[in-house]
Amino acid sequence: MEEKPWLINIQNELNSLPDTSSQSTHWSKRSIYRIPISVTELHKRAYKPQIVSIGPYHHGVEYLMPMEEHKHRALLHFLKRSEKPFSSFVDALIPIAQDLKEAYDRLDPKWDSDTDGFLDMMIMDGCFILEVLRTTTAIHGDEAEDEAHRAAQSLDEYYAPNDPIFSNHGKLYIVPYLKRDMLMLENQIPMLVLEKLVSVGKNSEIKKSKDLIRLILKFFSQGISPKSIHQFDKCLHILDVFRKSLLQEGSHDKKHRKKSENRGIHKGGEEIIRSATELNEAGIRIVKSRTRSLKDISFHAGVLRLPLVVVDDALESLYLNLIAFERFHVGAGNEVTAYIFFMDNIIDSARDVSLLHSCGIIQNALGSDKAVANLFNSISKDITLDPESSLDEVHKKVHAYCRKPWNQWRANLMHTYFTNPWAILSVLAAILLFVLTIVQTIYTVLSYVEPR
Repeated sequence: MEEKPWLINIQNELNSLPDTSSQSTHWSKRSIYRIPISVTELHKRAYKPQIVSIGPYHHGVEYLMPMEEHKHRALLHFLKRSEKPFSSFVDALIPIAQDLKEAYDRLDPKWDSDTDGFLDMMIMDGCFILEVLRTTTAIHGDEAEDEAHRAAQSLDEYYAPNDPIFSNHGKLYIVPYLKRDMLMLENQIPMLVLEKLVSVGKNSEIKKSKDLIRLILKFFSQGISPKSIHQFDKCLHILDVFRKSLLQEGSHDKKHRKKSENRGIHKGGEEIIRSATELNEAGIRIVKSRTRSLKDISFHAGVLRLPLVVVDDALESLYLNLIAFERFHVGAGNEVTAYIFFMDNIIDSARDVSLLHSCGIIQNALGSDKAVANLFNSISKDITLDPESSLDEVHKKVHAYCRKPWNQWRANLMHTYFTNPWAILSVLAAILLFVLTIVQTIYTVLSYVEPR
């Protein structure tokens, strides 16, 4: 009996199945992911670039085509300044072309047979990014020198003063949208591309990979201390650089994390932290952390420390893409997801946002406190929290504090009698009446005991 073709195919695939080591190597190359519809349907605009495509996923999309002219112009200026032929950059990327392709999850098959087109896209997008960074950011000197550097760049020989992108006008009206697009997971190119372009181009402003990291962080207004630069080794792409900037650790953070790790593993799902208003009613004082690191969250002696967060129009897209990266990239960690989960728990309403604002935790650039509450509540939908999250210890400590009888009684008292001015006045009036009644009783008793 003749064996059926599909049975033969399955057997052949089984025989060629790679071992675990080969599989691990294959999956470790992935760093840029196409986000499935099941995730994007909740926030469609958050994952799609608005004005520029970076990388293959949105390459050639019609509404993004107007920026291609400016990308090509940036490429020419980059080549002119580097004084190197285009072929030099192509030659530098050819040996790693396959690695660059394998960095993309579910890459369109058309790129398999069009390596030249793929490398052309990588180089043009990479040069565009470097030109945007160069013309909008300075990495050396103090603020005055930086300002002079930026002013000089806007009038340099490469771009006209009225250039629609690489000018003061572009910085004001276009760059904010570029920043948002450059922090989308589907809109990334491997960091290796930028490093190769810098290496071959011998850029006078970017001499090594650490200079490139500093330039990227300054472009996104993310501060970095010299002691923290080692935390940015082996970054995968710009979104990964930005994520690591949110998680910079100081000595205080490391000591706190070590203490948490030494206290065992939490099974998860046992404690649900209360809202900020309820925590305040239970006697917990909320104060701003020493740093803006998302790891700098702690609870000790009734004091909950949280980092400052500026809530603006770009924050929703940023957090959603960071959450998606942590979700799809194995080994990335879950610190941003854990932070969003934590903030969603303590923000239930506009009252919670108002309280956190008064504590210096939230700077609201959205408008209403209700809008901020809705933002945190919406981006936390359908996210799962690792039971071994870095915030596990904080969850447990806060929950244990609120469970103490005295704190429960205090919370009930505050919630019942001190939630609005009329309730407070009623309590004060009752106390005053009670005191007056006692005084009157004392005088009445004394008048009988010591008659005049």
